[in-house]
Amino acid sequence: MTWEVVVGVEVHVQLRTGRKLFCPDQARFGDEPNSHVCPVCLGLPGALPVPDPEAVALAIRTGLALECIVQARSVWARKNYFYPDLPKGYQITQFEEPLASGGRVVFDGEGGQTEVRIRRIHMEEDAGKSVHDRLPGRTCIDLNRAGTPLVEIVTEPDLRSAADVRGFLTALKQTLEYADVSDCNMEEGSLRADANVSIRQTGATTLGTKTEIKNVNSFSGIEKAVTLEVQRQVGILESRGTVEGETLLWDDHRQSLRTMRSKEESHDYRYFPDPDLPPLLLSEADLEAARAALPELPRARKKRFEEVYGLSAYDAHVLTQSAAGADYFEAAAESVDDAKQAANWVMGPAQALMNARGEDPSDFAVSAASLAEIVNLVRDGTISDSAGKRVLEGVAAGEGVPLEIVEREGLEQVRDDTALLEWIGEVMNEFPDEVERYRGGESRLLGFLVGRVMQRSRGSADPRRVNELLRERTG
Repeated sequence: MTWEVVVGVEVHVQLRTGRKLFCPDQARFGDEPNSHVCPVCLGLPGALPVPDPEAVALAIRTGLALECIVQARSVWARKNYFYPDLPKGYQITQFEEPLASGGRVVFDGEGGQTEVRIRRIHMEEDAGKSVHDRLPGRTCIDLNRAGTPLVEIVTEPDLRSAADVRGFLTALKQTLEYADVSDCNMEEGSLRADANVSIRQTGATTLGTKTEIKNVNSFSGIEKAVTLEVQRQVGILESRGTVEGETLLWDDHRQSLRTMRSKEESHDYRYFPDPDLPPLLLSEADLEAARAALPELPRARKKRFEEVYGLSAYDAHVLTQSAAGADYFEAAAESVDDAKQAANWVMGPAQALMNARGEDPSDFAVSAASLAEIVNLVRDGTISDSAGKRVLEGVAAGEGVPLEIVEREGLEQVRDDTALLEWIGEVMNEFPDEVERYRGGESRLLGFLVGRVMQRSRGSADPRRVNELLRERTG
């Protein structure tokens, strides 16, 4: 018997506002516990919520970025449940009339281009946080997070593998980052994903009983958790058991799932319209302002890079992984005749140096203009590739602009045969065994000898001419 995996995802995204949804308290990660609270987010009697216009604007932008229909009218609702970190005893959210619906996310999945439909996007406030490791044997409550603005993105059950769940979340995160609605920092809880998992016999049209996986703080973790849950459900059904609808917690340290509670349904929360908040009404001007603020999104930018710069699909994919990276490449390419060379330097030496320095394109110590100058110096033969890398490191270290470093360190490429032959002679004398082995047929040693000449010249020798002269001298 074969089984089909069916997964839908619910993603909570913290909006990048700096303040809470219904009060002016700061929404900032890592501050002293319970230092950003007020009567509104504590739910004290007489305190009335007022929606933050910036959060609403970012939520609209989220809907547009995901190709949703944004509703002119949506309704705030109370979701009622008891938990220690929910001070009001209810959460302000949206239920029957959400902000947006009917969108999609397209990504490259296991079976090629894959589309996941977005069922709905609604706004809501976050709960507080239960802290279990502050005092031995006790749970502490930090309400700094209570009231933080969120959008919840709910998909249709369109995903068919754990790998595609990860691929979808990666594409979603990239789109949200491009739209600049959230920093999507999973470690700080800015993006949290729950997976609803079920299986059914291949060819069946009805859905199986679903379980919900929560508490996953990485994409690799959710892929592993879905894989394990699918295996568990297959084992149950193949042994003629019954899958129970339940909520499961992912334990990242043990790489395992454990039961948290039975799965709640919407009626368990007794939703009703919030009497303290009128419906959220959006004008056409609100929607137009959100459309105007929407930047070029990843798939469109990737396509443009292929068409305008003549890049391969792979190169365009790599360069558009982040908006900052794409911006950096474009700024460099503007000053370089060959966009492919600019792309190679951004993806190669520049990215390697960023990784080594713990930087990214938004704060890289080498500006795009300086990188373009280095690429042009290499292209016109003034310096070699290896000298270009040295100059790149020098600029990052604050040693000056590219041309200053070239002149100060004598890195200008040497093409004079007299100087080249002198270096070649020194290398051949130092490595006579390798020279004889090369003459004997070990052709790969030519690269070794060229490399030694480049080292001796401190990267200033013209490698093409060195290659030619070495062949002549060893022929």
